[in-house]
Amino acid sequence: MKHNFRQNMIAKGSIVSNGIITNNPIFRLVIGTCPTLAITISAVNSLGMGLATTFVLICSNALVSLLRKVIPDKVRIPAYVLIIATFVTVVEMIMRKFLPSLFDALGIYLPLIVVNCIIFARAESFASSNSVFDSVLDGVGMGLGFTIAILIMSIIREFLGAGSFFYGSLAGIAMGLKFDGLSEYAMNFFVMPAGGFLVFGFIMAAVNAITDRAQKKKNKQKELMKNKVNAEIVTAHEEAAL
Repeated sequence: MKHNFRQNMIAKGSIVSNGIITNNPIFRLVIGTCPTLAITISAVNSLGMGLATTFVLICSNALVSLLRKVIPDKVRIPAYVLIIATFVTVVEMIMRKFLPSLFDALGIYLPLIVVNCIIFARAESFASSNSVFDSVLDGVGMGLGFTIAILIMSIIREFLGAGSFFYGSLAGIAMGLKFDGLSEYAMNFFVMPAGGFLVFGFIMAAVNAITDRAQKKKNKQKELMKNKVNAEIVTAHEEAAL
């Protein structure tokens, strides 16, 4: 009983970790890069976009999974778009009412969540064939993976390009730090599109190097374990022959 519960928890945890690490939508799958490069000049804006996208991911995944046996296959794509657009509209209305400054800062990229490849891909490839709970976990993992990725990029770009850290306001609350000494030497290049591509490329290279190294280490451990098992089998056969 305990073993089955543990295995089930590991399986559920792997769904979440898949979106954060293994198949991070930005650094591993390289989808949803348009808003990534556009809004990562400010960590506050990136946090808002990440939370909005995560909300839409979770809700759309849950509803698609709930209706997966009801939606006809021929109209599944329009149905998914309609579901996603509904939740994006809800986010827009809430943000326009309670976070007008963030709403203005995100601009066109907020309604463009409707056509974000991350959300549509998860609805099509995961939510349409899995349970509601698993689909929610997938939405949480992919949303967190997206949010973490754009926050890493925005923190680097904001610090190097503006000499600040999470500087701005959210819901009327001032937050972050502005380093006056550093702002004089800030490199505006990093808050420009070319700087975004450069930071994106370096981070992707680092992520790929780390994951490849981890995979090689894992494969080496499997090979050693396999050789050890084979050696034990050979030894057992030799002892039996004697």
